[in-house]
Amino acid sequence: MSHLQRAIEESVATLRNLSTLEEPLGRAALMVLRSLTGGHKLLICGNGGSATDATHLATEFLCRFREDRRPYPALSLTANGEFLTAMCNDYHADEIFARQVWGLAEKGDVVIALTTSGKSKNILRALEEAKRKGVESIAILGRDGGFTRGVATIDMIVPGTVTARIQEGQKVLFHALCEMVEEKLPKA
Repeated sequence: MSHLQRAIEESVATLRNLSTLEEPLGRAALMVLRSLTGGHKLLICGNGGSATDATHLATEFLCRFREDRRPYPALSLTANGEFLTAMCNDYHADEIFARQVWGLAEKGDVVIALTTSGKSKNILRALEEAKRKGVESIAILGRDGGFTRGVATIDMIVPGTVTARIQEGQKVLFHALCEMVEEKLPKA
């Protein structure tokens, strides 16, 4: 079997397992819809490839996903290099997202965190800070959820051991989230 064929087969197997996440995905979509239609915002974070996905997800809401519609407030907490480097210098990398949640999040907002391992301390800290502030959260995790499992209001765990396949599954989940929310968002 070629590398490409193996990647396709692994990806298909991972994607099929996502059907078990229908219920938490539906709850997550309602949470996001309630937040955005209530005049609140999304705060999204992740590390490495998940940082890119956090920015991607924020863009889907702030720009558009499928339909032309008004923009909705969604911020990627990974997008400010000056802040991130200052945090690593002045505090600790474990606090880069928690401090932003502390400073930016308000009741009615939703924090969305992505991690393929579930073992990112800065993601854990962001979710803990959201909980401390009474802000709802969604964790899109991988593997077995790691030590982050159970901290967010809603967990969606993509099982697997290959980071690339987990990331592919997470992308399908957040695109499905966008579809479910966007079809109910006011267009103007």
